[in-house]
Amino acid sequence: MSNSKQAVPDTLPLLRDRIDSIDSQIQMLINERARCAQKVAEVKLAEQGDESVVFYRPEREAQVLRRVMERNEGPLGNEEMAKIFRQVMSSCLALEKPMRIAFLGPEGTFTQQAALKHFGKSIISAPMAAIDEVFREVESGAANYGVVPVENSTEGVVNHTLDSFRDSRLKICGEVEERIHHHLLVSPNVNADDVTHIYSHQQSLAQCRAWLDRYWPHVERVAVSSNAEAARLAAEAGRSGRAIAAIAGEVACELYGLLKVSANIEDRPDNTTRFLIVGNEDVPPSGKDKTSLLISAKNEPGALYRLLEAFERHGVDMTRLETRPSLMSRWGYIFYIDFVGHHLDEGCSAVIEELRERASEVKVLGSYPVAVL
Repeated sequence: MSNSKQAVPDTLPLLRDRIDSIDSQIQMLINERARCAQKVAEVKLAEQGDESVVFYRPEREAQVLRRVMERNEGPLGNEEMAKIFRQVMSSCLALEKPMRIAFLGPEGTFTQQAALKHFGKSIISAPMAAIDEVFREVESGAANYGVVPVENSTEGVVNHTLDSFRDSRLKICGEVEERIHHHLLVSPNVNADDVTHIYSHQQSLAQCRAWLDRYWPHVERVAVSSNAEAARLAAEAGRSGRAIAAIAGEVACELYGLLKVSANIEDRPDNTTRFLIVGNEDVPPSGKDKTSLLISAKNEPGALYRLLEAFERHGVDMTRLETRPSLMSRWGYIFYIDFVGHHLDEGCSAVIEELRERASEVKVLGSYPVAVL
């Protein structure tokens, strides 16, 4: 008879005991990390003082999340694992000093969803009625950072955001790319078959037009100021017995306690919006960065060509070029340019110096980590 030990087969009680043990270790390590974060805060306060101390470092957080994704072995996917660490970092940072984040409101918008994705849920959310109000809130110091939409993959650039950078001293500190998923929502006490109106922002109604034409062709569509407002109205109507549906996102669904009749009803599944994080500090290099410029070109033949030629000659990858009226002269224009790299990188700084020689004005709006999540 063999003396070798027989392998004990996994049973449900044994697996649950193992999960409980692992959970206990995870909890202990999270608290150990939190205590270490508190020590970091103490060191920063001792070295920098209350007035100048900066707890949130975008480049540091981007580096940490990239390493999380690089070393991940599954079965959880890279992004899912990074989201878990994102919230752990958010909770630890809140121990140092909870951040107040201004965003284009009201509550429940995709902009708030982007803010939570970038900063985690351990923040103080501050919805603003307009993009310029987000800028003013951060400029005044009432908010640590702001989140504003800048472009959508189907609808194009958000001009109001670009225009807000003209006279603002704020810097771009980060970016978020959010896949836009629209859901058809109703109040829990509403029968979907009784719905008489569907409320949403006009852009969302347009992005779901083919789906609505196919499945809800005879229901009246009503455009309102935002998806979040549509969700609020649907919840309010449900309480009074009226059958109104809303098209909105996940945050609005949770905020107003609505149920999903149908999920992901957008006509284009790749519909994505890019958001910018604006703040008062310059961001050091993270190793994988992007830079945004505002350029006022001289009104002369070949001016734009000479600006773009500098990027080609120095091997710098330009990723976006937008044009806006300058408002300073008739038929004058301002160019907004994004390119890969940090303005302190050798090639990028050489491009910027050449642009300053050839343009009327060159304003570095910010260098910041490329979106991780």
